[in-house]
Amino acid sequence: MTALLELQGLTAGYTEDIIILHDISVQVDENKIVGLIGLNGAGKSTLMKSIYGFIRPRRGKVIFDGTDITGSVPHSMIDKKVWYVPQESSLFPYLSVEDNLRVLGRRLKVNGRGLSKSELAARIESALDEFPPLREKRRSQAGDLSGGLQKMLEFSKALLAEPRLCLIDEPTVGLAPRIALEIYAWIEKFAAERTTIFLIDHNVRRVAEISDFIYVLSLGRITSQGPATDFQSDLHEQVKQWLGINL
Repeated sequence: MTALLELQGLTAGYTEDIIILHDISVQVDENKIVGLIGLNGAGKSTLMKSIYGFIRPRRGKVIFDGTDITGSVPHSMIDKKVWYVPQESSLFPYLSVEDNLRVLGRRLKVNGRGLSKSELAARIESALDEFPPLREKRRSQAGDLSGGLQKMLEFSKALLAEPRLCLIDEPTVGLAPRIALEIYAWIEKFAAERTTIFLIDHNVRRVAEISDFIYVLSLGRITSQGPATDFQSDLHEQVKQWLGINL
């Protein structure tokens, strides 16, 4: 199996004296969903931000499609066909749904050139077709949308970008169970369309259900890893053991 993303001995933190991640090695195979689970404060979001360039690793490498992209600035990642759906909103709240998509579309390139007006319009319409509630709200300000619709807009941006690799950080936090189920359906559809997914979510059972492979992160270190089937037979007991906690 070919690794699209590989982390080699990644060590990172926010200040000189505080290290959050310790010697992290992870492999995300192409056209797979790889899940990362761990308690709050384990360093999961820090890992995503280190991959995407918001935090520069102290040591180690981030390899994408065989190329060392360690420390690449975030705005360059879109050109590498890597997209990040953050836990917090990345929307422009005072712009409409359509203009949020349009701003992103103007940054996209195909074979080194920007999208033409017709290509951009087609991608926007395709994204709105995929998420009909957004089509109804296309003129509404993003900041006026419900939490579920804002998350839908985040995923429509990912669809518009057409990435090879999508990093997804806690996509269901604070959302109603019905919306959370829809989000997992979107993630599975992205994967079915040959987008590689690296997923973090607090819902361990759901992550185990849709992932091909899972890593466990505890106190900034990978403490276990294995195919998702290893987590599905006795999930409760395995999570207790691998995270080293009493649930």
